[in-house]
Parts: sequence; structure tokens; C-alpha cells
Amino acid sequence: MKKSVKGIIGLTAVLAVLGGGYTALVLTDPDKKNPDSSISLESSESEQQNIVLIHDDNVSEDEQSSIIKTVDVKNADGELHVVQKTPATSETSATYTLDGFQDIAMKTSIIGTLANNANGLTSVDVIEEDCTNPEKFGLDSPEITVDIEYETGTKYTLFIGNEAPSGAVTYVMLDNSNTVYTVNNSTIANYSKKAMELVDTTILESPDEMPIVESLRIERDDLDYDIFLEYDDNDDDSRFHAGTSAAHIMKEPVEAYLSVEDSNDITTGMFGLYASEVYSVHCTDDDIAEAGLKEPFCTVTMRCNDKNEYRLLLSEPFNDSENGKCCYAMLEDSDIIFTVSVDKAKWVTVKPVDIASTMYMASYVWSISDMKVTAGDDEYNFEIEQINPDEKLESPKSADFAVKLNGQDFDSERYRLFYSFLISGNAEDFAFEEKLPSKEPMATIEYTDAYEKKKCKFDFYDYSNMTAIIAIDGESRFFIAKSFVETLIENTKKFATDEDFATTWK
Repeated sequence: MKKSVKGIIGLTAVLAVLGGGYTALVLTDPDKKNPDSSISLESSESEQQNIVLIHDDNVSEDEQSSIIKTVDVKNADGELHVVQKTPATSETSATYTLDGFQDIAMKTSIIGTLANNANGLTSVDVIEEDCTNPEKFGLDSPEITVDIEYETGTKYTLFIGNEAPSGAVTYVMLDNSNTVYTVNNSTIANYSKKAMELVDTTILESPDEMPIVESLRIERDDLDYDIFLEYDDNDDDSRFHAGTSAAHIMKEPVEAYLSVEDSNDITTGMFGLYASEVYSVHCTDDDIAEAGLKEPFCTVTMRCNDKNEYRLLLSEPFNDSENGKCCYAMLEDSDIIFTVSVDKAKWVTVKPVDIASTMYMASYVWSISDMKVTAGDDEYNFEIEQINPDEKLESPKSADFAVKLNGQDFDSERYRLFYSFLISGNAEDFAFEEKLPSKEPMATIEYTDAYEKKKCKFDFYDYSNMTAIIAIDGESRFFIAKSFVETLIENTKKFATDEDFATTWK
């Protein structure tokens, strides 16, 4: 290498005028037994120079107009060819991307450091001038070479060698020079990255204004049914649900209300979904087949009210040594395959019971206009009416309603307490694949929801020593504790008394 570096002579002369003097530097061999002490000796014997190693020779004292055009990096994992994505203007700086990736969403902030950190790169120390043995610094055959070209045509080549024993700085050298410097690790760290590490790992961006997910369907090889969720148009009305506010309901494989906390990642989790890493860009049919996405293990179809539809293809889960349980993922009609943690891509493992609310009954108490409760040979008929039907009630309460039981006046608050007991009996699991017992149900509840304008029927069947089945409108739906049904029957016997309803069961 040549022995002159652009700018060093002038700066050294300034230091001499200031009386700093230029001390001859002696490098202690880093290979000796105590490398830390040798670097300490270097630092004490060398004066921090803060020399600007890379600058635009064709621009005079106007750093704002020093704009890098391209950066070409060669490192142990390949090559990075940085080009301008958008040119600099009077108001904005230039932005950068990788050549060949202009059509791919990239981590532009990181790519920008490959140009911006080079522009005005400053040394920490001068380690050795007239270096005749660059091998000891890892600079004889450096793993990283960086070629920089400014818009004005000024060019530099930076060689990046070993990290110094102190761990905070790295040895570098410029082409056409045999002076070894150190620079801060933070300024050059990104030159060792692979191209795939610079691809944006966001699979689907979250829009500024979130649309309503009208429906979401999960099709999976290990299930005999689809999971289909649908937006609930009545979600915004507080009178509709008693105790659940999930914006969606499950329509397949069984109709059920959803748990707000457990279902949110399923219904809207595709927005903002990000990957652990990028598996392939500009992928071919062979890449897609190799990732198991030609015939995907799981397909998630999301339809939104802004008329957009998204189909996410997911492979069968596998164990990844670095990221744990993962699967491959890609949006249909895209050409990027990602590796995604199963914890993020929950669609590949979710079961209906994982996201369903355990509430089997969810009508609002004062939306019900009539209710019939049957327990064995006993039948109880409730009629519920608003006392002032023309009054719009913001917060309905018991005193606003008149209740009759089998034609006789009944305490409206006592009716409310009984209904509170009914909706407290949370289901334990789905039973939609079970056949209903042929015997008569232990108890039956039928009511009319005046707000929804529909009738509902709940039959409770004896299933085992500990379990009962709830059939809704004649279809097997849930398992529930048999002791709850037994307590329900006991509570009906208290209608004619002032005895408190039981609210617990074994």
C-alpha cells in the first residue's frame, strides 16, 4: 500500500503548530500473552488523532453537500451493493437501499448507516504508521472491504481488520496508505451484515387507520373443520352481550362467543406480523415448494371492510435451533418467504377452545322478554316488561322492569339474580363433535331475546358422573360441570321462597 493518506499531512501540520507534537508510535505485538496491557501501552503512547479518514475531496468545507453515491461491501457472507433510493434535496437527505432489492421493503435506516457512517468516518487512534506487517491487525486479507464513491467522483477503499483486544474499537486501513487506525465498533458494525438481514421482517404492515376485519377463515391440514370468525355487527351496542365485548363471533365449526383477550391475536394479528428472519426473497417455485408452501399446512384468509383480502400461507411447524418452534410464512402473490415464530403465527396451532368465551349464554338480562325454565316435571314461565316502554333507558336496572312468574308478580331484582347465576355457569370445553344422549335433558331454558329478535333454547343433558352437555337449539355445543346443572335445578325450587339462590357449585 502507498504511504500517504488524504488529509493526514495537513492535519498533522496543524497539530505541530499547536504544539501537540507528533509522537512516534510503537506497537506492542497483539499476539503476546497479555494483549490487554499491550493495547493499554499503545493508547498511552499514542495521541488520539480524531482524523477524518473518509471525506469528499471535491467539496470544500461544506459537509452538507458531501453525498455518497454508492457503497460496495464485501464481507464473509457475501456482498452488499448500496445505492441511492431517493436523492438528497434541499430539505431531505438521500436514502439508500441495496441494488437488486429496490422492489423489496428493506430496513432502510440500517442500510443508511452503510453510507452515512462512512461519510466523515473518524479514527479513534493512530496505531502504527508505515505498517509493514498488516497481518497482525487482520489487514493483510481483510474479511471486510468497503468501497465508497461520492457523487462528485471521490473514491475510497476501507479495509476492516480485527477487533482490538479492548473490544471497543477495530483496526482499519485505507487503500493507498499503510497507516493503521482504530475506529469505534459502533460505526462499522453493520458492514458485517448479510443482505437477508437488511430485508424488512414485517410481513404485513399495520395501516394508519385499522380497517374492520369482517371475517377470518383458518384452513389447516390437522383439522377436520375450518375455524371461521365473523365480525359482530351488534358489538357496539351494550345491550347485546352480557359480559363479553369481543368484536367477532365464531361461526364455524360451532357458533360461539369469543374471549376478547384470547381471540385478538387471531382476528387482527396478521396486521403488524413480523418474522424472526427472512428465508428467501424473489423466491422461485422451487423455493416455495421447499418451504412447504406450495401446498401449505395452514391458510389464513382475512377479509376487511376496505375491500382488501389477505391470504397468509404457513408451513407445518418445525424446530429452529436459533428461534425455537417456527414455521415458514408468505403472503399469497408475494415473493418473500419468512421464518416466523409459532408464538406469533398462532393460526398454525389454535383450536376453537383456545379462543372461545366460556359463556354459553350471553344475552343481556333486560333484552329478554320471556323465559321458560324446565326442570324435570316442573315448569316456570317468566314474562319481563319495561314499566315505561317509551322511555329510553341509558342504564337499565331492576326497578325499570316488571316481572311475572307463571302469571304472578315476581321480584324483578330476584329475577335478575337468578339470571346472573345462569350466565355464571361457564362451559369447560367444546362438545360439538359429541352425539346428544337419547334421554330427556336434566333441565331446559328457553327465552326470547327481544333485541336480537330471536328465540334461544338450552338443553342440559347428563353425560357422565362429573359432566353435562349443553345443546343450543338442538345442537351439541359445550361440556359443563354437572354440579352446575344440579345447582340450577335446586335454585328453581327457591322461586316460591325468599331463600338466596346458590351461586357456587362443586
